[in-house]
Amino acid sequence: MVIKNKKELLNHGEVEAREKVLEILEEGLKAADPEIAIKRNVVLRNSTAVFGGKVEVDLSRFENIVVVGAGKASGGMGQAIEEIFRDRLTCGVVIVPRGIASKYVCKKIKLIEADHPVPTEKNIMAAEEVVSIIEKYSGENTLFICLISGGGSALLTMPRRGLTIEDMQELTRLLLKCGADITEVNTVRKHLSEVKGGLLAKKAYPSRVVSLIISDVVGDPVEYIASGPTAPDSSTFRDAVEILRRYNVWDKVSDKVKSILLKGCRREISETPKPGDPIFAKISNIIIASNKLSLEAMKKKCLDLGLKPVILTSFLEGEARHVGRVLASIAKEVALHRSLVKPPCALLAGGETTVTVKGSGRGGRNQELVLGFALAISGFRKMTFASIGSDGIDGVTDAAGAICDGYTIERGRELCLDPYVFLEDNNTYEYFKKLNDLIFTGPTGTNVNDLSVAVIL
Repeated sequence: MVIKNKKELLNHGEVEAREKVLEILEEGLKAADPEIAIKRNVVLRNSTAVFGGKVEVDLSRFENIVVVGAGKASGGMGQAIEEIFRDRLTCGVVIVPRGIASKYVCKKIKLIEADHPVPTEKNIMAAEEVVSIIEKYSGENTLFICLISGGGSALLTMPRRGLTIEDMQELTRLLLKCGADITEVNTVRKHLSEVKGGLLAKKAYPSRVVSLIISDVVGDPVEYIASGPTAPDSSTFRDAVEILRRYNVWDKVSDKVKSILLKGCRREISETPKPGDPIFAKISNIIIASNKLSLEAMKKKCLDLGLKPVILTSFLEGEARHVGRVLASIAKEVALHRSLVKPPCALLAGGETTVTVKGSGRGGRNQELVLGFALAISGFRKMTFASIGSDGIDGVTDAAGAICDGYTIERGRELCLDPYVFLEDNNTYEYFKKLNDLIFTGPTGTNVNDLSVAVIL
């Protein structure tokens, strides 16, 4: 059982539909399991390693096989890599979120805990260990296996010279609150880092590098997943400045941040490595798990449950509460007019919405998405919707997301809860907590964006 409070979620509302929704979500999480993904995509055949079913590497050519990486799923990835390569591994350093290293058994790979989503000095020290091991072993006789997953951008923090951790903390908080999407956030991060935007690959050159990636970015653009430490960067310093200005945070960041970005615009600081740079000639970036793959697994589960499934999109983006209403409009069209698909059915979606924080409450994008949906389907029967962050952490709360049905708003009003007040204060956590409709999984050890499902019976 992945969802810890399933019993509480099934003692009210549309119980039959709720049960199916939760089973479908659990299947999506299982498909994103990092150990399963590694073992599905890494195969040893004598002295040859085959990555992703297509990249073959002759291990006999290398004196050293070194593992590095960072991310919410990278601990499980590291454990699986050790099980596959065993004594062939030389050593490794992988950064994982605080509190999860003890869940994994690694003998040759050192798991270092750091903070997420706002970096601390601990993150810089961890990144220095990763860079140190790369600098020690980089050369023609070394194969680096890089394990990258969501959260890696914050965990692998090494600010450009002249910046402090306080500068990065302030910047991170501003970016997380302003409504910028992850590609925009990571565009800024890349140009203020010594390791992001292909710069880790530059440090590893001329070694052979195979990066195994669990994608948490909509559409799976490798250069933005964990800020693309081993991928060429198509963005520029000018892009970073424009993003900060677009979201009205340029005047709020530190003068040191502004100075570095403006120097970059004037070409006084070197740009991040671009496509075509020879440092990428011996680098393979391979996606081994993604939102789309989880949605496909959820689709199969729907068929097992007797539901006709439709994957609406794996590119879900936009302001969470508004996206929730749009998804609800599609669900109502299906329920009332039998268009697109006939009930009993399931509508599946994935991606990553955003929240522009204006209030002082607690919540997350999935909780806002669900409340937006709930407001639009109030009074509808035989319809249930839920959305979760696949990492088990929605916003800065301990919930993965929330669930709703046509009774949700009615139940809230019986408790004198005004959903609009909670929504405007970005306080959706407290709203769903009072209704016992928060979904708890705990940290899942993976991250492939958000997973949403509506079941219509």
